[in-house]
Amino acid sequence: MFSFEWPWLLTLSVLPLLVYWLPSKGTRTQSALRVPIKLDGLNTQTTAPSRSKVSLFTLIIIWLLLVVSAARPQWLGEPINIPNQSREMMIAVDLSGSMQIEDMSLHGANVNRLDMLKEVLGDFIKRRVGDRLGLILFADDAYMQTPMTFDRATVAQMLDEAVIGLVGKKTAIGDAMALAVKRFNQKDQSNRVLLLVTDGQNTAGKITPEQALELAVAQNVTIYTIGIGADEMLQRTIFGTRKVNPSAELDEKSLKNIAEQTGGQYFRARDSQSMNEIYQQLDNLEPVEQEQQQMRPRTALFFYSLAAALAIAMLALILKALPSFGYQTKEQSNG
Repeated sequence: MFSFEWPWLLTLSVLPLLVYWLPSKGTRTQSALRVPIKLDGLNTQTTAPSRSKVSLFTLIIIWLLLVVSAARPQWLGEPINIPNQSREMMIAVDLSGSMQIEDMSLHGANVNRLDMLKEVLGDFIKRRVGDRLGLILFADDAYMQTPMTFDRATVAQMLDEAVIGLVGKKTAIGDAMALAVKRFNQKDQSNRVLLLVTDGQNTAGKITPEQALELAVAQNVTIYTIGIGADEMLQRTIFGTRKVNPSAELDEKSLKNIAEQTGGQYFRARDSQSMNEIYQQLDNLEPVEQEQQQMRPRTALFFYSLAAALAIAMLALILKALPSFGYQTKEQSNG
């Protein structure tokens, strides 16, 4: 269907007529009073009527084409239904000092927890086609690194650029939860899912996990918690090699309680394989039900009329510049 985006601009098409008619009417009357008779001996240089008409017609055509271009003509295609199902998830990632412990295995090499998380969580983010994702980084404090967006590539990039110590060395789990709840409150219709990944317990922040949990329950936020870290690793000492538990500081009891109270689930990631399995389970989250929306593709057409106006103006200038196509005045013909 053909339409104009700004049809009210079409009223400007009569503007030259008003400019020409109103002032010139009074001017012609005054001239008639001052020069009542024709002086045959008056040597004036006049323009041929035919030339004036052609010039006026050309200017009118150019003006109308410019007005049509300004009104933004466009072609509207058939309505297209936009998918009404998507997920909205806020991801909170722990950047505390313990995330640098190298108890993870990735592609046959020992890496720290954050590097493994970037690899596996990055793939999870890329798979969430059509979802709106947000990223929170927390340590001593919690920061909104990426607000809710469909731009999954940006979210993955921001996660990949995160470094340990960026926001401190401690763990503010309560602040991260509260920040996510606050962001969810800014949207009326949302499934309000928070994915919280940590390897420790709350040791910093202005809000305790218990206080943040109350806010999450009140705002109907579902929290899925993931405890990351191996159960054992070999540590070298002056007395030899011994086995230690690198996840001794992980507060699984608190993470399980948070998930249960909000209708979520607690997961334990001891290596990259178990982390991948967790994200595959999270792919089965119920999507958000939104109102059916439609869009109509638009094809802009203003450049056709704009190009026509430019072509006519250039042609008129060329014809005026060529003597063979020009008009002679009476003075030139007499000479």
